[in-house]
Amino acid sequence: MSDTLEKMEQAMYILKLISEDTATPRNIRRAAIQAIDALQTDEDSPAVKASNAISVLDEVSQDPNCPLHSRTKIWNAVSILETISDEE
Repeated sequence: MSDTLEKMEQAMYILKLISEDTATPRNIRRAAIQAIDALQTDEDSPAVKASNAISVLDEVSQDPNCPLHSRTKIWNAVSILETISDEE
């Protein structure tokens, strides 16, 4: 369980960097905040939280206005989130 929590914290840290980067367009920063919110909800299992965050990030990572450095961070966060499962 602590491994899952660590992965979520790691992904949220990356997303926080994106959300605070003024060189990143506002809609992409907003999506990063939405993904953080999805990860922090208490209503779902870790895998569902990760899946919800991934769906938000997947859409915005294909935005042609997304700077390359932000897109790389998004992909990094998504790859971390993809390893989260509900198995113990």
